[in-house]
Formats: sequence, C-alpha cells, structure tokens
Amino acid sequence: MHEWALAEAVIFSAINFSKEKGIKIKEITVSLGELQQIDEEIFDFALGKIMKTMGLKFSVKKKREKALLKCSACEEDWNFDSQELKEEEKEAVHFIPEIVHDYVKCPKCGSPDFRIIKGRGVWLNSVKGE
Repeated sequence: MHEWALAEAVIFSAINFSKEKGIKIKEITVSLGELQQIDEEIFDFALGKIMKTMGLKFSVKKKREKALLKCSACEEDWNFDSQELKEEEKEAVHFIPEIVHDYVKCPKCGSPDFRIIKGRGVWLNSVKGE
C-alpha cells in the first residue's frame, strides 16, 4: 500500500533528522498535499504500527495542503477538485500526482498545460525535540 511506504519515509526522515541534530523527537508535523489523495485512516494506522514496531513515542500532527493549479496559457489560478474525477482517475493521481495533467484542464481556457503550485506530495514539515 502506498500509504505505508509514505508513512515509513516520514518516520525515517524524522529519525535521520533527529540523529543529525542530536535531539529526541517529541513531535513531528506532516504535510499532506491534496493531489496525493492520501487515505488518512490507512496512513495513521501505518504510522502507528511502524512507530510501535520501532519503539518510538512522539506525537504526529498533520496538515492538509489544498492543491493550487496555475494555467500556463492564460495564467488562471484554480483549486483542484478530486470530486470531478472518476474513481480510476483518482487512483492514478493518487500514485502519480503529475498524471493529473491527463484528466484536468484549465476551467477558463481549457488548456491541459498548467503548473502545480502547491498541494503535491507528502513531506515532513517540522520536527520538535529536546
């Protein structure tokens, strides 16, 4: 499952950061980009299981980042709405967010040429420790 791999990457990034800085992790903040379409229930379960297996005890805060798209043709900005996608399209975007270009077009001019300004990916936003 994709969420398990992402959860593992977040945990190992936090561990590497804590070793680099010589701190004990108390809390991490994870940003979840809307385009990644993470199943938070699975992601949370995976985080918990991985942390338990590794003997880690710290809190995890999550932030959702709405996707912002910008048309390269007419400069229109708009928000992504996954509700407009069919289930198989949502699944494709979940695994490869850049494939959104195959399914979404600018609402103003209809161009499929746009940039993803924000709301892509999953990343470790901050690590608090002592």
